Amino acid sequence: MDISFEQLKSMVVFAQVVEQGNLSAAAKHVGLSRAVISYHIKKLESQLGVKLLNRSTRSIALTEAGAEYYESCRIIAEQAAIANQKIENLKNEPEGLLKITCPVNVGLQMIVPALNRFRALYPKIELDLMLTDEVVNIMQEGIDLAIRGAPLPDSGLQASKLSSLSMCLCGSPEYFKKHGRPTSPAELEQHSWVIYKLTSDIISLSKGSRSYSIKVKGSIRTNNAAARTAFIEGGHGLGRIPVYDAWPKIKSGALEQVLEDYELSNIDIYGVFPPGSAGSKKLRLLIDFLKHYFVKEVAAPR
Repeated sequence: MDISFEQLKSMVVFAQVVEQGNLSAAAKHVGLSRAVISYHIKKLESQLGVKLLNRSTRSIALTEAGAEYYESCRIIAEQAAIANQKIENLKNEPEGLLKITCPVNVGLQMIVPALNRFRALYPKIELDLMLTDEVVNIMQEGIDLAIRGAPLPDSGLQASKLSSLSMCLCGSPEYFKKHGRPTSPAELEQHSWVIYKLTSDIISLSKGSRSYSIKVKGSIRTNNAAARTAFIEGGHGLGRIPVYDAWPKIKSGALEQVLEDYELSNIDIYGVFPPGSAGSKKLRLLIDFLKHYFVKEVAAPR
């Protein structure tokens, strides 16, 4: 069965509809009207003689045939993107847009300063930075790189480890005056904590060959890292904080570290991206730059 250029276009449109989640989002992503998107899907189904999508007013669902056909369409679309990327990579100076998302506090403390330097090196690369503590759907939002604390199991996404961040246990001087300082892991459970909802309530510590797992509790919970640190500074409980964030406050006296001779599990930071972006020269430059930046700037407190 021969494939026309028009059908190839319909196959790419179909792949976008699946990845964007609905016809309207796909239309916006590829710059076509919703009616044109619908036309391509209907024509494709007519040519193949099978139903690819079950459509309602708000959502779509792949049929069995649609799921099978999508894999082939996805590969075609990715190969086309890779072909374009290879041409872009031949240019002497990288250019184009990079859309990035990351958590608010990590963004302000680490990513924005890094991007300031990156942009100075590559002024023709445009940046679109979305700061949010919510997990963004990379495919639907057209994100090139997401900074995350884990390589989340999103289907079809790739991840590259950027850094490993040391953690520490802290509280404010006011809190310790009222409640005393814990001197052993067992005492941690007796204290109030500011809970960061995006991580586990279980804290793992080790010293030599001994390991400890402590379940913490507290009356303040937040999904924002900056708010967590502010509540700890306010004397509302102990907290587990990345060293890069805590160290300036420890030096100023706003926070004090406890159980310094115990080791906490590090937090690994990943760059997550769609597989079709893997060959992008500008994305590869950014990932490599971030890896080197984290080693030099945030690997250890100064």
